[in-house]
Amino acid sequence: MNHAGNTCRVRLAQVAHLFGIAVLAIGSAIAATPPVDEAELLKLGFKVLVATTDVQQKKVRELPPGKIRAMQRTGKKYFIYPDAANNRIYVGGPAEYAAYTKAHPAELQAAERARDAAAKDSAHRSRDAAAMQAASARDLSDPFLGATWADLGW
Repeated sequence: MNHAGNTCRVRLAQVAHLFGIAVLAIGSAIAATPPVDEAELLKLGFKVLVATTDVQQKKVRELPPGKIRAMQRTGKKYFIYPDAANNRIYVGGPAEYAAYTKAHPAELQAAERARDAAAKDSAHRSRDAAAMQAASARDLSDPFLGATWADLGW
């Protein structure tokens, strides 16, 4: 009985240790992302749009904070940075975003790594989906899944 209690304590200590490492890793990843300087965005040519209606303010609050995000509207590509505290967004085009990424190459590399990881994950999911569709088609074509009446005991 004492051995079982020690094993449980050891497992609990291991889980707590792994949890602590995970918290440190997440904390350092969050701290590694420097905030975007709004004054710098203005210098680079981004324009400020103030959210005046309740719907606009809600949209600004829903945007992920601290990140410049690409969006497309009426066939044109824009890059927006939300400032939810002041109910406004900074909007720039490809030229302004290129100037920003030239001034901050580390952020561009991090964004490219995240985009590559998402594409890799998407490709993996596509392969899994194709395998599941093939298995479903096989199962639907043979409702007994290879079993015969004799196998069922009839």
